Amino acid sequence: MRSIRTRILVTVLVLVGVGVGGWQLLPAKEDTGKTIAVGTTNAVTSLDPAGAYDAGSWELFSNVFQSLLTFEAGGVEPVPDAAKSCEFVGTNLRTYRCTLREGLTFSSGREMTAEDVKFSFDRIKRINSDVGPASLLSTLRSVDADGLTATFHLSSPDAIFPYKLATGAGSIVDHAVYAQDKLRTDNGADGSGPYTLTGYKKDKEAGLAPNERYRGDIKGTGRPIVLRYYSDPVSLEKAWKAKQVDVATRQLPPAVLAGFSPSDPNYRLSEANSAEIRNLVLNTTARSPLHDSRVRQAVATLINREQLVSKVYEGTTDPLYSLIPAGITGHTTSFFDAYTTGDTKKARALLTEAGVQVPVRFTYGYAEGRGAAAEEAAELKRQLEASGLFTVDTKGYEWTDFQKRYTSGRLDAYAVGWVADYPDPDTFSAPLVGTGNSMKNGYSSKDVDRLILDSERYSARTDDVGADFRQVQRIVAEDVPLIPLWQRKEYVVSSVDVGGGQYLSDGTGVFRLWRLGWI
Repeated sequence: MRSIRTRILVTVLVLVGVGVGGWQLLPAKEDTGKTIAVGTTNAVTSLDPAGAYDAGSWELFSNVFQSLLTFEAGGVEPVPDAAKSCEFVGTNLRTYRCTLREGLTFSSGREMTAEDVKFSFDRIKRINSDVGPASLLSTLRSVDADGLTATFHLSSPDAIFPYKLATGAGSIVDHAVYAQDKLRTDNGADGSGPYTLTGYKKDKEAGLAPNERYRGDIKGTGRPIVLRYYSDPVSLEKAWKAKQVDVATRQLPPAVLAGFSPSDPNYRLSEANSAEIRNLVLNTTARSPLHDSRVRQAVATLINREQLVSKVYEGTTDPLYSLIPAGITGHTTSFFDAYTTGDTKKARALLTEAGVQVPVRFTYGYAEGRGAAAEEAAELKRQLEASGLFTVDTKGYEWTDFQKRYTSGRLDAYAVGWVADYPDPDTFSAPLVGTGNSMKNGYSSKDVDRLILDSERYSARTDDVGADFRQVQRIVAEDVPLIPLWQRKEYVVSSVDVGGGQYLSDGTGVFRLWRLGWI
């Protein structure tokens, strides 16, 4: 859900952005009622936590809803939010128990109980939306509720289950307002987070007011916010230049980002590495011309990431050769090790071995208005077709339509970004390449599933975990259900009188609008 000029280094498990050019200034206490306008190209799929597993929706969820646990800015381990305390029961990592804080209330005024927690998780799994987060809860067997205590029973040891609770999938909804077996379709959202949703116009804007009833990890809620959504980076750029937004993030055009300077006194710029990546996902089902792994290997051989990053992104992203990005435990260069970039002779040999007729024709879809997706598609098409081995039919789709198409298997290849749900390599494995993964490309590997399951037994997320994920990446480079393309650098630009932008996103999956303030 990312330029060399003032790059901020990452730690092993969490990517922490440090402010530059005056960003360290604290928000002023005055002007508490003055609204801050934040512009983004990230779209919202659904206001219902059971119906969305994308960065734009989860950015909103982390402000409107509470989860039992959350991540503090720069934090590596989840800490209590709606919960007063949480812990594993016993030593087998299969029972996890949380006790809620007393006095938590939803925006309706009704007091939260563990029954709401149970209801929220049960309905995600019951609804099982194609674009929802049910796959993230694959190890959750059942939930018991008793007063303010919720007990989670897991089907297998899962040391990272607390991390999952701290994501948008852990959003707690009011069981008196939400239906148990269907998604909410109006423009409302009833949570207990640091903000209340005061208004929402799809693809236009969301109004957020500080929630005076909020009780949780955050010590003080922020200023009123209006989130403004733009269809593409150029539209966001125009809004920024016209001063229609005070903060612009995710994502201005690459040429604009490359031209920013931290020393410019007309704005404040925060730049940091991030755990956001982009993959070319390949349909492995029998009905796709990319079904044979040797055909997919040929595609992987021909793609030149350096040219892609240079020509399309102007150096504002870094080439990525692995499933797990740099800065996260287990990162390797498996695709660099396995393939010689641009080796047409090798690619032709693979296609001959697969017994397919060349050029191989396949469809490539992308989401319109999502960064430089159209330019990226054109460059990848050029690279593949220059070999004479492939014919690529590219087409852009509106975001919701794009999601429906790739989740229903109607595209042979599609490029999607992936933002870390939490600072652990697991978030780049099970949801992307595990059986039943959220990419919906038909990929399944018993060896990959076994290694992912094994990794979840380790509470210490270091050497043993890294070994498992290095093997996962070796298998993925051989099977090629997806091809890593690049790793983003995170940019936030604001007007000179707004501070706190360096806290908006730090690789933990939490979007901290409450840290923005007038200075």
